[in-house]
Amino acid sequence: MTPAPTRPLRASLLMLTAVAAFSLMDAGLKQLSAHYPAFQVAAIRGAASLPFVLVWALRRGGWHGLRPVRWRLHLLRGVLGVAMMASFVYALKSLPLATAYSIFFVAPLLVTALSVPVLGEHVGPRRWTAIVVGLLGVLVLLRPSGDGFLSLASLAVLLSAVMYAVSAVTVRMLSRTDTTQSMMVWLLALLAVGAGLLALPAWQPVRLADAMLILGVGMAGALGQYAITEAFRQGEASMIAPLEYTALVWGVLLDLALWHVLPDAITWLGAAIIVGSGLYLLRRERVRAVSPAVVTPP
Repeated sequence: MTPAPTRPLRASLLMLTAVAAFSLMDAGLKQLSAHYPAFQVAAIRGAASLPFVLVWALRRGGWHGLRPVRWRLHLLRGVLGVAMMASFVYALKSLPLATAYSIFFVAPLLVTALSVPVLGEHVGPRRWTAIVVGLLGVLVLLRPSGDGFLSLASLAVLLSAVMYAVSAVTVRMLSRTDTTQSMMVWLLALLAVGAGLLALPAWQPVRLADAMLILGVGMAGALGQYAITEAFRQGEASMIAPLEYTALVWGVLLDLALWHVLPDAITWLGAAIIVGSGLYLLRRERVRAVSPAVVTPP
């Protein structure tokens, strides 16, 4: 299987869709984290999305499309997925969505750093500068007077960001041999089984009142997983990863609507810096895509 061709605009739209869907899913996970342990919530997330993804995968490519070619990478993504989801759910129990997302924004820098040596992608100095400026916005959000940067919850978000970055890079590697269907189905199956086994000692009975919430988490998670997998297949990781910054907008809106938490002036300043750097990255990508290739003399 040859690598998927890069389609910057389509990849960007898919990434924006994924961020919106995952933000809605995260709001549901935050509500579930008040009643269930982190590993159980992670298992519920995987199990709730798996039926939707499996039906779509079978309609698209049948059972043959689910065959894992590079199964070691699938297992690695499963381990990373369990660690990423459980640590993020643990953090959501005590952190507002906007705060958790602001810490998680170290992930695009990690993806960019990994995309150079692992994927051989080129990142120009202007895009590096824009990403660094965005990270400075994150530092504004994490000022010493705000939520404790060295709290267990914030450290859990940092761990989740590292796991996400490595997993995102493996998607591009797996796309050379494995189908989108296999990547999605196996990730969710390994997440449900792996997190479920770890959750068994502290498993809590699932309440009937949470059925609709779990269904919503499953649907949003399935849509987000499809969109983000396709985004990383069709676009450069170093280009689409900064679109994660739009999660901050969703986090603020959901915090206000569901938990009546409104960011203060410093948070808005940090958000403005992050969004501005993201918009500049998109502009640079558009210019780079339409500009003729420049041949550097030997």
